[in-house]
Amino acid sequence: MNPMNDVAVIGLGAMGVTLARLFLRSGRRVTVWNRSEDKARPLLAEGATLAASAADAVRSSRLAVMCVYDYHAARAIWAMEGVAAALDGRTLVHLSTGSPEDARRALAWAREHGGRYLDGAIQAAPSQMGQPDTPVLISGDASTYAAVAEVLKVLAGNIVYLGDQIDAAATMDLATLSYVYGAFAGFVHGARLAESQGLDVARFGQIVNAISPSFGAFFQHEAAVIQSGDYRITESPLRISIEATQRILDSSRAAGINTDVPALFTDLLRRAGQAGLGNEELAALIKVLR
Repeated sequence: MNPMNDVAVIGLGAMGVTLARLFLRSGRRVTVWNRSEDKARPLLAEGATLAASAADAVRSSRLAVMCVYDYHAARAIWAMEGVAAALDGRTLVHLSTGSPEDARRALAWAREHGGRYLDGAIQAAPSQMGQPDTPVLISGDASTYAAVAEVLKVLAGNIVYLGDQIDAAATMDLATLSYVYGAFAGFVHGARLAESQGLDVARFGQIVNAISPSFGAFFQHEAAVIQSGDYRITESPLRISIEATQRILDSSRAAGINTDVPALFTDLLRRAGQAGLGNEELAALIKVLR
C-alpha cells in the first residue's frame, strides 16, 4: 500500500471526527489520537486505530492532519513528550484556527524538528465536509502540497492552494471572515430596518438570498479592479454609493433605530468623496482604508 494512503488524525472534536471518518470511508488506514480517548470509540468501530500518545500518532504515518480548538491547544500537544522527535521526515497539515503569526511560528517549529508543514483553514461546518464545493484554504511549500494533495481531496472538493507563503491561508481566512461579519452586520441592520416598518423579515432573507450570487460576482469584479490598480468606472461609480448610504442612514434615523452600521459605511464613503474619488469605481474605497 502506498504509505501516503495512511494518515494520522490528531484532535477529535466535531471536525476532527469528521475528517477521520472521511479518510476511513475513502479506504485509508487511519490512526487517531485525542486527549480524551472516549471520543475515539465510534471511529474505532469503523476501523480506526487508537494511538497510545500524540507522538505515536505522528510516528504512525508519513502524514498527520491536526485539527484542534486553536494554536494554544496545538502547541500544548506539540510540547508533549516525543512529538517533536516523531515529526522528523513527516508532514503535518494543520487545520486549526489561528493567526498569520501562528502559522509562521508553526512552520519554524516543524522545520526545526525535520518536518514538513502546511497550514490550512477550513471554511465549512463538519456537516459540509467532503462535498465537491467544500472550501479549504491551504498554504505552504508547493512540493509538500503536491505530495499530499490527493489525500486531502477526500476532505474537500474545493481546496484552494494559495502558494508557498505559509501565512497565506490564515490571512485569507481572516480576510473572508471580515467580509462575512461585515456583511452580516449590514444584514442584521437591514432586518431591523424592515422590522421597524412592519415588514416580513423572513421575506427580507429570501430577497437577500436571491441577490447574493449577483453581488458575489460584483465583489469578484471589484477585487480584480483593486488588484489591477485601474479604478476607471466599469460597473459602479463611487459617487452613487455616497448617496445611497446617506439615504440608508437618514431613513434609519427617521425610523428611530440604531444607526451604528450605516453610520460606519456612510462615513467611509463620505471620506472617499472628500478625497475626490467620486468619479472612480466603487473599489476605490480601499484608498481610504490605505
